[in-house]
Amino acid sequence: MLCAVLAACSGESSLDQLAPAQAGSYQAPPLSAVRLSEGSFWAQRLERNRTVTIPHIFEQNEQTGRVANFERAAGRAEGAYEGRRFNDTDVYKAVEAASYTTVVSHDRRLDAELDRLIELIAAAQEPDGYLMPARTIDPANPAPGLGAERWIHESAGSHELYNAGHLIEAAVAHHQATGKRSLLEVALRVADRIDEDLGPDALRVAPGHQEIEIALLRLAEHTGEARYRDLARLFVDRRGREQDGQAYPEDSAFAIYNDRRYRQDHAPVVEQGEAVGHAVRATYLYTAMAGLAAYDESLGQVAARAGISARAESRGDPAAESPYAQPLERIWRDLMSSKLYLTGGVGSRDTFESFGEPYELPNRTAYTETCAAIGNELWQHAMFLRTGRVEHLDVLERVLYNGLLSGVSLRGDSFFYTNPLESAGGIERSEYFEVACCPANLARTLARLPSLLYAVRGDEVVIALFAASAAELELAPASRGSVRAVHVEQSTEYPWRGAVRVVVTPDIPASFTLSLRIPGWARGLPVPSDLYAFEPADEEPMRLRVAGAEVGLVAGTRELPSPAGGYVSIGDGFARVRREWHPGDVVDLELPMPVRRVVAASAVEANVGRVALQRGPLVFAAEAIDNDGGVLDLRVPAGSRFDAKWRDDLLGGVVTAVGPVLRVGSDGTPTPHRMVAVPYFAWANRGAGEMSVWLPVAPPISSR
Repeated sequence: MLCAVLAACSGESSLDQLAPAQAGSYQAPPLSAVRLSEGSFWAQRLERNRTVTIPHIFEQNEQTGRVANFERAAGRAEGAYEGRRFNDTDVYKAVEAASYTTVVSHDRRLDAELDRLIELIAAAQEPDGYLMPARTIDPANPAPGLGAERWIHESAGSHELYNAGHLIEAAVAHHQATGKRSLLEVALRVADRIDEDLGPDALRVAPGHQEIEIALLRLAEHTGEARYRDLARLFVDRRGREQDGQAYPEDSAFAIYNDRRYRQDHAPVVEQGEAVGHAVRATYLYTAMAGLAAYDESLGQVAARAGISARAESRGDPAAESPYAQPLERIWRDLMSSKLYLTGGVGSRDTFESFGEPYELPNRTAYTETCAAIGNELWQHAMFLRTGRVEHLDVLERVLYNGLLSGVSLRGDSFFYTNPLESAGGIERSEYFEVACCPANLARTLARLPSLLYAVRGDEVVIALFAASAAELELAPASRGSVRAVHVEQSTEYPWRGAVRVVVTPDIPASFTLSLRIPGWARGLPVPSDLYAFEPADEEPMRLRVAGAEVGLVAGTRELPSPAGGYVSIGDGFARVRREWHPGDVVDLELPMPVRRVVAASAVEANVGRVALQRGPLVFAAEAIDNDGGVLDLRVPAGSRFDAKWRDDLLGGVVTAVGPVLRVGSDGTPTPHRMVAVPYFAWANRGAGEMSVWLPVAPPISSR
């Protein structure tokens, strides 16, 4: 999604026009350039997203009055606004998800439903471009949380800009997918209204719930209009500074929004250095900062290469490091070192959906909102595209397979808002929520997932994530040869198995670099910090073969033997193969996938004396239904080993982790038990019951 955020845009100065895609940042391919292989892990889930999840969300939006609110705002129905002031975004996100889906599926039914909804949204827009049914239906009595005037409570939490952001993102997605301008025209009028009301010489507002910043960056790239990017930057830079508007009354239900730390408004962003406050708002802010930093840095690199002395503007000297670079690094390090769950989830406190103190990572009360996992995914992808660092892909992968995918049932029609790592048995999924931000947010994330798999920069192709798929990628001319297009195909059963075959077919034989990520879990690093660690274990070697030639995965650069030719560089989490590629050349990567025991840093009080299980990118959870009705009384003997076992008959087909544990009775007597654990994303699909990711360690089982 954020390939649009991180690319330079046209329509500005001559300097801006010199900023090509290869100037610095990596670029994700457009969604239309990637196809998932039929029947593969992600293809199955995206098809279920199209056929079950998105239609289910459309139906729920109808049943809960979310669509009716637009009918009332358009004057086509009577009645008061129903629900929360931000409920419009559930419609917008569903439109975005369906738009992405039509790129791949060409689903005429979804396309027709989009036309109907978009016509209704347009009819609900006020003549001057403002679009907020929660106010438009009855301006004298707007929905709770909105002030007596437009924008007056925005900095605290009216969500007017949050709603506008999701509308704009949906409009860009719809225009890219269909070529129709119907929703884009609505979004442009909304953006222009915001620019006039809240721009540099107007009401000083910092968005109470960040999202508009990401949307404006997407709109700037999509339209070539620099002022939308400038407005995004203005909103980011206003945080922590003097603002207009009004706080909520202290005796109101919205008074929490007055806490500026809660909404990352306690200090200018360039002075911030830790992940604080509401986790979704925070990760959306950090995503926008990463997009702005990438633009700044790409602009500076182009200026330097062109020998141009770039003029200083509001964004600063383009030749210098972006002012957001160091704050982003500080915040990211804080999150990775002390506030990240093993599942990739973030936001530990159930109070106000927020980050806790360092190492405050409870399991049973973990909030870890699905939307926060999505925000983390957005941020990690933006950071990778900006920096090219493998750590961001490692965290992104952890989020996708665990903390995000757990948010939707295997059937696709029920959801988790929160994603705890332990349950005493009372947790079940819901068809929908009063605050239903997560289902449609998850649906739009899954729908655009293929664009996360690959990246390009200049004449380098990056296999960022492993998934059975094919991509048509465009490269810059290589120093030898004039390749512009290359077809890349992955054959793999990942995440169930670690063998990946990549077939490379350039349009003509030519030299370029193919970079394959060596995942952190395969390099012995669960996360890019010492927050979690694998216990020592015997390890099989990874293997890499290029055009039939065996390559040792040892750090350094070496020539490839015949018949491959070229050279390979191993380091920084990548195997980079530089050679002259010919149609049909094959690269094989084999990543052993033993079940590994994971321990947390001693500062994580909740997990002292506990272990978790991981295999490849998948974290495991023990459920009562597989373990004689209970798991909270299980203990894992020190040194016990677990085996991976494929089960066709379980949860649609999964790999389980199986091994010896002890069940401790009420009298303290241990009895042997053979525990079965399933991938965390698949828990709670067979009714309520006990569940645990982290299990206490017991002494070794006696050999007698």
